[in-house]
Amino acid sequence: MAGRFSTRRVAAPDLVPADETVLEGVSWTVFPEAAQEPAAAAANPNPLLTDKLLDAKVRLHRRLIEEINLSALEKLPEEEIRGHVQQLVSQYVLVERLALNTQELNDFVSEILDEMTGLGPLEPLLKDQTVNDILINGHECVYVERGGVLEPTGVRFKDEAHLLRIINKIVSAVGRRIDESHPMCDARLLDGSRVNVAVRPVAIDGPLVSIRKFSKKPFNLNRLVEVGALRPQMAELLAAAVKARVTLIISGGTGSGKTTMLNALSAFISEKERLLTIEDAAELQLQQPHVGRMETRPPNTEGKGEIRQRDLVKNALRMRPDRVILGECRGEEAFDMLQAMNTGHEGSMATIHANTPRDAVSRLEQMIGMAGLPMTVASIRGQIAAAIRVIVQLSRLSDGKRRVMSIAEITGLEGDIIQMQEIFKFVRTGTAADGTVQGHFQATGVRPRFLADLIALGIKIPGSYFDPSQPL
Repeated sequence: MAGRFSTRRVAAPDLVPADETVLEGVSWTVFPEAAQEPAAAAANPNPLLTDKLLDAKVRLHRRLIEEINLSALEKLPEEEIRGHVQQLVSQYVLVERLALNTQELNDFVSEILDEMTGLGPLEPLLKDQTVNDILINGHECVYVERGGVLEPTGVRFKDEAHLLRIINKIVSAVGRRIDESHPMCDARLLDGSRVNVAVRPVAIDGPLVSIRKFSKKPFNLNRLVEVGALRPQMAELLAAAVKARVTLIISGGTGSGKTTMLNALSAFISEKERLLTIEDAAELQLQQPHVGRMETRPPNTEGKGEIRQRDLVKNALRMRPDRVILGECRGEEAFDMLQAMNTGHEGSMATIHANTPRDAVSRLEQMIGMAGLPMTVASIRGQIAAAIRVIVQLSRLSDGKRRVMSIAEITGLEGDIIQMQEIFKFVRTGTAADGTVQGHFQATGVRPRFLADLIALGIKIPGSYFDPSQPL
């Protein structure tokens, strides 16, 4: 861990040391400029965002990379790593004559550690439990979503090269790459958070990065009921449907909570079943002991070796699954998914982008058409009606809250038209002065046909749940 930094005391000739502190065995100096008055500190609440310190942090990071054996460093306990880095950083602060007090020095050490072993400026946002999404629009503009509302942050990168280095660290960790020939990429962080990246030339003003953070404590159905996403009666019906192997499609727009709902419902799958998950970027967090996870692969530098979702669905059917769970159905794999649901893999689940249950069915028809098979519209609709029983429609409302807008059942075909009936719905009644959406959940009075399947399995759902005159 020996560095090239000098351990001698350094002070500018025109500055008189105001204080001394011994930290980790290294003597360093606090200059008068660092001993700010309270008003000055308030005016500059985070001096680490100044250009000088951003530049110093990046230069020190590069220098430490040259001098430290990172592979050996990663094997050390976190406190020991921090001690080594703090010693070198303290010496560097002296050489560079950076005016930092004790707290600022500790923050500087933390940022250097984030640069070396983490994702640099993104680390504080990734550790912040209140942040759901991190949205980077170039190296100087970072937004986050808290409680469904977007807000700017003071986080920024030194320059575009600094941001690109962090991006390459993310995508290379999952065996993917991003460059001018492949300017878009889906990846994931080690904790399962989903990452999408676009760089030049498709991103005109600099790299665009979207990180959908994954909660350390996944939402279960009870938690979704507590936050008002649905009512207990609706949750009980959905849980019973999953137990009874009723095939479900979860539909909704971007950020409406489809994956969260899929994770919550999967908790009711029997632990005796073998599950196979298929995703573009693995993010499902199933709690069952017998889960096989598969992920697509982009083409290599020669344009070969691509593995699509359809290939994985076909292969999954040869792996003796009880259920196949598709993270997101978006293309020709819809045909193979329906085949699976129709051939002994009842209870399989998938998510799809659509605004209403009827739109979800239309999108499925279009995606099956993408498979290029000589099928008539009637036969495609017959496949859909036979395979899918329930569609759960989600939406993120204008106040940022997510709601189950509809639970609908597909009852079959009448001529060439797929018949559906709505069981529960969210009725929007207005908007409060603070922008909060007002409304209530309501039963439509229709009893689902799959209640007979539930009764056969010994699961009883009270008839009062479906009475529109009874409040949910």
